[in-house]
Amino acid sequence: MGITVINKPPVMIKRNQYGLLEDKNVNYVFSDDGSVNWRKMIKPEFLVANRDRTDETDISKLEDHELIILLGGLKDLANIRGYHSVTYTVTHASPEYVCASCSIVWTGNYETEKGESVLFQSLADAGLNNTEGFGQMYLAAIAENRAFCRAVRNFLRINIVAKEEIKNVKTSKPNPTKNSASPHIFLTNLMKEKKVNFASIKDKMVKEAVDG
Repeated sequence: MGITVINKPPVMIKRNQYGLLEDKNVNYVFSDDGSVNWRKMIKPEFLVANRDRTDETDISKLEDHELIILLGGLKDLANIRGYHSVTYTVTHASPEYVCASCSIVWTGNYETEKGESVLFQSLADAGLNNTEGFGQMYLAAIAENRAFCRAVRNFLRINIVAKEEIKNVKTSKPNPTKNSASPHIFLTNLMKEKKVNFASIKDKMVKEAVDG
């Protein structure tokens, strides 16, 4: 008979009677009212400067409205806070626009009434007017990520916008009359951006004896 191997995690995830992690690598920061200050719990590697608002790159010198939090940072905070489930619901979907909600059931802790679980939901959308480039081919995924970011940020009272929520309006020129999420339109826009015309590509293919 073979030997039965029981895989064991290197560390057991435990929470104390207050619903807080018992982990030497997690240092909680508390506000004056006794609640967890989740803003100060964000690890520096998950914060970057918002270059549309400042030229400063030292995040320690920036205000919250000059910062951007990365998706990984919000996932990290969600894991530390603790949750039972994350559910996405697409409320509207078309080739040009997707709207989705994210519902998170957070575990109860000393901050919640009677230590009970809390359901929190946020809504977000993604369309040709608030996305750009290659991302316009993945509107549903973008909408879901945005909804998740907002659900975590709003519940944990974090006033730093997430990277997934930002779109560079200076470089995007969506055309609402066309489905620019299609490969054909995306390729056409890319050729215009790179100043490459179809005739030059065709001539090159003919010279190289490419069939088609």
